[in-house]
Amino acid sequence: MKKSLSYLWPLTKKFESHYSGKLEVTWINGRKVLDSANANYSYGALQEVLDRGLAEIRADREAPVLLLGLGGGSAVPLLRNKYGYYGKVTAVELDKAIIEIAINEFGIEAHQPLALICEDAELYVKSTTEEFGLIIIDLFIDLQVPEQFFSIEFWKNIAGLLKPGGKVLFNAGVNSAHDEQINYLLKSDILGIHFRKKEDVYRSNTLLIGERS
Repeated sequence: MKKSLSYLWPLTKKFESHYSGKLEVTWINGRKVLDSANANYSYGALQEVLDRGLAEIRADREAPVLLLGLGGGSAVPLLRNKYGYYGKVTAVELDKAIIEIAINEFGIEAHQPLALICEDAELYVKSTTEEFGLIIIDLFIDLQVPEQFFSIEFWKNIAGLLKPGGKVLFNAGVNSAHDEQINYLLKSDILGIHFRKKEDVYRSNTLLIGERS
């Protein structure tokens, strides 16, 4: 019934997040989306952005995948249903409210094997010893990527978690935000990760696509 009514007018539930402020889950035109005050967090424009990046990546579909930044979890059904990844997905999300929304509103736990970890992504990549065939980095607070996720230390840790030939998809900014940091990463050879840039994705985002040699 809600899905049918959403074609006539949006139906919205509101949530509070310590990190992102007000969050809204809205039924609109037959599907649910998760939004912050200024940005789509899942199943809207963000899903389109990640979809365009994943379409250009050829990673080992059996190997474990690391997702840093969960949102409503829209990357997970993309991986499973559209691109055929069947290895374990580990999703790391700092915000407990986001994890609860992903479980209760978007049914993310149906996409097994799946581990949901409530932890700071910066700390997680320092401590885990698991290796991954694909790492997706989508770490926004509203419209901004926190500065620590451009640091050399963070990217050295990422490199250490990638299997040889492993791939990285980094949603690195909106419009011209973070251009200086993005260009620095493009010029760097961080432990063998080679990047290329995809600009104006969905008319706004910059993606960095990397591969470990």
